[in-house]
Amino acid sequence: MNGTTRFCMTLAMSAAVLAGCASSPSGNITLIPDATDQISSQDGLFAQQVKWKRSKPGCEGECPTLEVDTLVFAGNTKLTRLVDHALALMTGLNDDQAPRHESIEAFQSYYWQVAGPRDSVVLASKLRYRSKYITVIELDSWQYFTGAAHGVGATQFLNWDNAREAVIPLDYVLAPGGRARYESALKNAHARWMQEQPDYQHDPQTWNRLWPFQPSDNFAFTDQGVVVKYDTYQLAPYSYGQPELLIPYSDLEGVLKVDYIPLKSG
Repeated sequence: MNGTTRFCMTLAMSAAVLAGCASSPSGNITLIPDATDQISSQDGLFAQQVKWKRSKPGCEGECPTLEVDTLVFAGNTKLTRLVDHALALMTGLNDDQAPRHESIEAFQSYYWQVAGPRDSVVLASKLRYRSKYITVIELDSWQYFTGAAHGVGATQFLNWDNAREAVIPLDYVLAPGGRARYESALKNAHARWMQEQPDYQHDPQTWNRLWPFQPSDNFAFTDQGVVVKYDTYQLAPYSYGQPELLIPYSDLEGVLKVDYIPLKSG
């Protein structure tokens, strides 16, 4: 089991404990307004930024660092705790032996004990989309270990149902039989993305051999469609960073439950 898969499973269990299980939406209502994020966000949850950077206490010379740039949701302890816990889980993703930490504070205590002199960890969360009904948070980690050629980043999306105070997993929003159609729409989005990559255009056969399409459940609702984001090395070389694939809502009719498709205007 790789680190990303383990993270998703652990976060799902944590979310169930912290937030309870989501129940089916009621009535003829769409949870994705037919409006831009700038408009829909006016009715969304209020978030405050918490940002700091620290070096190992008592260290002189080259010292490990920990940087945090995250969000606190006023009046919503459950979501605030879940974001903190999820970021803590995103440390040590490439080490099956690394302990799982309940919070950033707990990780910090462990990190100062084991970090190398040039180790660096950055943990961040930011709002990716929000409306009256849904809050989408992008969770990012970047880790550099002393002696490595470069740092490694990872991203996970957290889609949150504001009313039910519950994480929204992909299988919950898919219509019956929608999994195969979702992966087909994602594959089409991947094909469009590759057409924009000069390295693929230069040698598609080698690219497809080294970087084949992979399905992913790491999705986020946005005002334009569903975004699926990949970690470094999953779809492309390191220099490409973390690719994002956009599936327009028009490609997801019949794939997502109607509550997660914007109403057509007019």
